[in-house]
Amino acid sequence: MLNDLIEKRKKILTDSEDHKNKRNELNSNASKCARERNTLNNKTREYVEEAQKNKELRDEYNNKVQSTKDLRNQFNDQANLLFDEIEAFKKEHGGSRNRGLKELQRQIETLEFRQQTEVFTIDKERELIEKIKQMKETIKDQEAELEQNKEIRNKIINAKELRRQASEQHAKVTEYAELAQKHHDFMVDFYRKADESREAADLSHKNFVEAQESADNEHKLFISCQKELRDYDKVISGLRKKTKKTKTTKEQKAVRKEAEQIFKLFRSGEKLTTDDLLLLQRSKLI
Repeated sequence: MLNDLIEKRKKILTDSEDHKNKRNELNSNASKCARERNTLNNKTREYVEEAQKNKELRDEYNNKVQSTKDLRNQFNDQANLLFDEIEAFKKEHGGSRNRGLKELQRQIETLEFRQQTEVFTIDKERELIEKIKQMKETIKDQEAELEQNKEIRNKIINAKELRRQASEQHAKVTEYAELAQKHHDFMVDFYRKADESREAADLSHKNFVEAQESADNEHKLFISCQKELRDYDKVISGLRKKTKKTKTTKEQKAVRKEAEQIFKLFRSGEKLTTDDLLLLQRSKLI
């Protein structure tokens, strides 16, 4: 029975070590998953912060786009009013047969665009260039004629300056719009990275929880094995003590029996050896 108990104890001890090793391994894995989760959560926060910064910059540049557009439109509106006044003056003073300055300028721009984008024969292209040149001369002559009037001259100067300022503001609109788009793209990219990082963090947290739960279960099994080992130790220790006591009692009886036989010989006058005397003394017969 004692040997069976010892063998069973060995198996439980082996199981206990297995559960302890698995628990430690799972705890180590849980810690690793927790570190990965924390790192990914930190990255997610950084990506969101960067996305928010770029969102604010995008909104700031979009506001600049709108305010600059408003300013550009104001300059253009003011310039248009002056050009309308110039055209009205021209018609009033007998220049109605000539085309308006604005219309001529529009036609020149159209012809120049055609020259840049369409394919012409050499003769046709020369003809087009000459036409553009003549139209520009006409504008120049008309402006020279109009500029003889001091008031109109001032209006032309002011109108051109307003057009220049409008063009300058338009260039800024383009610049701000491009910057707004750039920061919008950055914002979208950082939000995408934040989503990916958050998903990875969620997966690491899931793995952490699973590893931690498994480790807790292995720990419970380890504790249960430890309790069984203590129970077995108590039983085995009791059996060993009992076996030892029984063995001692048997030995004592055998010694007593042998001593009694020697004592009989002693009483009958037989000569005893030193060992015989020591045995009698140990048995308290003399």
